[in-house]
Amino acid sequence: MLNAYQIGETLREYSYKMTLQRKAILDIILQNRDKHLSAEEIIEKAKKKNPRIGASTVYRTIRLFEKIGVIQQVFLNDGIMRYHMINPDEKREHHHLICKVCGDVMDVKEDIFEIFEDQIFRKNGFTVTDHRVKIYGICKKCSEEIEYV
Repeated sequence: MLNAYQIGETLREYSYKMTLQRKAILDIILQNRDKHLSAEEIIEKAKKKNPRIGASTVYRTIRLFEKIGVIQQVFLNDGIMRYHMINPDEKREHHHLICKVCGDVMDVKEDIFEIFEDQIFRKNGFTVTDHRVKIYGICKKCSEEIEYV
């Protein structure tokens, strides 16, 4: 997983500087690397750190971090574009488990479709390079609460 120093180096490779505003936004993303934050959530957290950070600065920084491969957009069918840290150690995008009761989102790191991809290649000669899967259900916490009702 990338750390602040590595991301700073990546910025320099692309001829960008690590400004105080970018550092503040990066800290928010790093502190929430296990979450899928919307731009609005990032703006809210940034303003708590530094009330002078404007929404346009946050949006520009998000686009920059996407461009240099630090974060990636995630669509979870809730009508909100979200972002999460990219792990360069992972070969592909991870999958998401989405609770239909509380809306919690959990990451699935395992590549559960390797056999399926092999079958696609053998049958169709098609090489899968990426996929995104959202699996809907009820999380453990909500399942336990439903049992007690």
